Amino acid sequence: MTAQPVASTYNVGQPVALRYALASINGGYDIALATVTAMLDNGSGGARARVLAPGEPFPYGAAPVLVGETSLFSARRLEGLLQVWGPRPRPWLVWVADAPIRPVQDARFLIRALEGRLAGVARVPYLPVLRAVEGPDEALEYRDVQAAGEKLRRTIEGN
Repeated sequence: MTAQPVASTYNVGQPVALRYALASINGGYDIALATVTAMLDNGSGGARARVLAPGEPFPYGAAPVLVGETSLFSARRLEGLLQVWGPRPRPWLVWVADAPIRPVQDARFLIRALEGRLAGVARVPYLPVLRAVEGPDEALEYRDVQAAGEKLRRTIEGN
């Protein structure tokens, strides 16, 4: 792991106390990843949480957070990712429900088997409003999204 200072985009040259560095398990950027990032950033303008660019190393001191949906495909991708994770700190998994039902049994069992390699698993419930909003700022105007964000922060921060 390489230690690199993280500079904010709005105050170049000033190091930022980045708390969470997020990456998608599936390699894409979608509304779930954007909303989870906004939930963890909690109005800090990107100073607490941000999504890493593809290939960007995890910044020193920031907790790695992997975001994926509750599908068997995402669980298998996580398994492969953890096999090559190396000496970095164990990541958190934020498992975002992609349907209003339980994840399939194989996905649940695989995530349970991988929990020993993770710092923890935080589950975000199915939020139907994410299908109808243009971005995470609009999503955070809804109470169910705000409540899910508060629960996510409590889970990861241990409060």
